[in-house]
Order: sequence, then C-alpha cells, then structure tokens
Amino acid sequence: MGEYKDSLHEFEGDSDFFPPPPRHRVGRERIHIQKSSVCSRAYFVVVMAFFHLYIINIIALLLYVHYNTGSGEQDVPLEKSTGPPRAVPAEHQTPSSAAHLSPEISFQLPRLEGIRVGHVQRVSIVPDRTHNMRTLSLKPLLFEIPGFLSVEESNVVMQLAQLKGLTHSSFLTNPDQEEQLTQDELFSLLDLNQDGLLQREEILSLSQSTDGSWLSSYNLRKIHTGLETNPSGVLSLQEFKRVSGGVLHYGSAAQGLDGHTKVRQRSTHTRLYLGEGTHHLLKSVRNRVTRLTRLPSSLVDLSEAMEVVRYEQGGFSHAHHDSSPTHPDNSCTHTHLAANTSNQVACRYLTVLLYLNSADSGGETSFPVADNRTYEEEVLGDLSQQYCDKGNLKVKPVAGTALLWYNHLSDGNGWVGELDEFSLHGDCLVTRGFKWTGSVWVNIDPDQQRQERYQRLVSWHPEGHSKTPEHGDFHQDL
Repeated sequence: MGEYKDSLHEFEGDSDFFPPPPRHRVGRERIHIQKSSVCSRAYFVVVMAFFHLYIINIIALLLYVHYNTGSGEQDVPLEKSTGPPRAVPAEHQTPSSAAHLSPEISFQLPRLEGIRVGHVQRVSIVPDRTHNMRTLSLKPLLFEIPGFLSVEESNVVMQLAQLKGLTHSSFLTNPDQEEQLTQDELFSLLDLNQDGLLQREEILSLSQSTDGSWLSSYNLRKIHTGLETNPSGVLSLQEFKRVSGGVLHYGSAAQGLDGHTKVRQRSTHTRLYLGEGTHHLLKSVRNRVTRLTRLPSSLVDLSEAMEVVRYEQGGFSHAHHDSSPTHPDNSCTHTHLAANTSNQVACRYLTVLLYLNSADSGGETSFPVADNRTYEEEVLGDLSQQYCDKGNLKVKPVAGTALLWYNHLSDGNGWVGELDEFSLHGDCLVTRGFKWTGSVWVNIDPDQQRQERYQRLVSWHPEGHSKTPEHGDFHQDL
C-alpha cells in the first residue's frame, strides 16, 4: 500500500506525463474543416449550374432538329394561319378523321425554305436516317436530294415499269389522228396495279394526269357512278364493260389540256400507281414524298400516278412547265368532277423528279431561266428548243438522286398561287446510253373551295365497305 502511494506521488510529480490539452491545434483543425465544406458547396453549385445549362442547350438543339427535319412516320403539323379563321379544307383531312376536325381551325400548306443557293439542310424521309438536301436555285425553289432511292430500289422501279409495259410518247402523234381502244384495252390501261379489279383510286389517278385527258368527263362520270353503285366498290372487266357501254376514243392526243400543243419529246413511258395494293417500294416512294414535302398525306395519296420515262440514245423533251397558269375559267384535271367548268388544266403544285439511273452522256435536266433576274422570254428566244444551250442550270442525272421544285408560288395566305414561270425545264438530248426518270406530282387546286368539294367527293365509300378493298400484291415477288 505504501508502495502504491509512492508511485502515485511519482506520477503526480511528473509534469510531462499529462500534457495540457492541445486547444490551439484542435481549434485550427475545426476552422480548416469549415473552410473545406464551404469551398466544396460553392464548387458543387457552380458545377450544377453549368450542367443544367448544358442540358438545356442539348434539349433546345434536339427540338430545333426535330422541327426542321421532321421525325417518325406521322405527318408534320401544318403551320397555323395568321389571317382570319376559315374552314378547314378537306384536303388536309383523311376520310376517317374529317368528321372529327373543327371547322374553325385553319392551316397553311407547308413550304420548304431555300435559304440561299448552295445551302445544305438535313431532312428525314425514311426512319432512322437523314439525307442532305441542297438548294440549287431560289427561282424556282429547287432542291437536290442525293440518295433518295438506293441503286437497288431504282432498279426495282425500272423493272416494275418494264413489267407494266412502256409505250411511246403520245406527244408525237398526229393531232388529226384518232385511235380506237377496245374495252379490254381501256380496262388494262385503267387497271394501274394490274390486279383485275378497277378501284376508285385508279380512275382518279389516271384522270388527274395529262395522259388521261382523253378520258372525257362523261365517260369518267359513268365509270365513277358504276363504282359507287357496285356494293363491292370495285369493277371487274365484265362489270366495266356493262358500265362503259361502248368503245372509247383516244383522240386529239397532241393537244394539251389548256388547248396548246403539248411539248414534243422522244421517249417511252408508263405510269405506276403508288397507292394500296401495289408494290411495297412504290408505297414507300409515296411515303417519302409525303415526309419530304411535309404536306398532308391525303393530298399526296390522291395525286396522280408516278410517270416513269425511258429516254433512249437521242431521246429528249423540250422545255415546258409541269403545271398550268391559274385562271378562274379553268378547272384542274384532278378536281374537274367538282367544278362547273369544262376547260381542264394540269394543277401540279410541286414536282419530285427521281433519277433511276446515271446516263452515260447527256440527258441533263435543264432549267434555262433558273435564278435569271432579267427573265424576258422575247430576249432569250425560243427556250422550248434552246433550253440546253441557254440553260442557266443543268443537273446531271445520278442514280437515286431526287429533284424537288415548286411549280407555283404561294398566294400569300399559305395556299397555291400563280404559276412560277422560272420552273421552265426540259431534258437534254441523251448522247450515249439511256436515261430513266420517275416523276411524282402533288396535285392541289388553287381554288381552295373546289379542292374541298373534290376531297369530300372522293372520300365517299359505301357504308360497311372499305374505301380500299384488299387485293393481292401483283409485284410482291420482285
């Protein structure tokens, strides 16, 4: 016990054994921790602010690309009109949805922006892929889209045209010549998808084209009435013979719809229907045109069939306009059933020209007055024949490339305006090899009310029956 007390006194006397608490060091460490926490919090706030700005910029960029190139298979929404409200024209409606649209909503026809010559913008015409679209001219508004079709797809279109059968251009026939067609031959001409059944869409498609101008309004109404009264909504060959009731004539082939002589050309051609029941590639072409032009699908679907033309060596077509000048006394070929006038003209709002092969030499598409600020036809001379020598712009055909141009100006209210005189174009002489093209036109009547009446007329179908009956795909194996 005494030893324990002696040891305890020893420890108590040793001042170095229990050193004083390191108060200053602890205080310094506490201050250091607080400073580190403040710096970390400020750094975190700055980083998060920059991160949010980055995300906002990315979202804005994606929205910009989306609304400038379109996406998905849906129709691109039309621009709202800034003018007074007016009824929705039926061409913007599909037959199934026409009854569900409010008449107070007003739309305009979308129109691509050229920006400047040489400007390149990205467009979406097929899912999961974009294409470069380059502006070639502003007068007319003309674009070039390489790779619109692949080489393989272009070959399929040419095979389909050969399978359908190519005929020599009627533009070279004698105006006084009149050729009689039997009912079997006429039925074969009207049956665009060659399925042995005549649908409403086939009659409308051919009657809208210049090649169908020989189908008089009287005969067209008879066939149209036969389709409406037939419970199945289609006509077989025997039913067609009963309805047509006689041999129809292919007369005055060299006269245009507006009474003027048609453009002369040397080629063979045929027409391929782009609607239901045809080859899936042709339906894809229609869908691509819809996505590229950003027009309502109902307008593109009810336009005329694609014209496929083959130019042999020495083939050409003189300069011409695809559409006709607007005039109150004229009715469009595709809407003349809804009009009270008899003088029919072609109303082609825009043209999509597809190059199906690359010509060996020659065969350029010439726009003789493109972007010509001093356009005077009298000074330039006869451009219908000198379009290649005096052409301001010539485009060499490259397989798969598409050209898009507007044949009409805007009327200032988002609808079809006057004919664009600068859209004059022609096909130069093919000096070696041959050239294949496919022309897709979108038909829109400058008279908006007449276009609406026409849309209502063609949307009719017998109750309980589909407007487009199912039938086989004639070219499915190609």
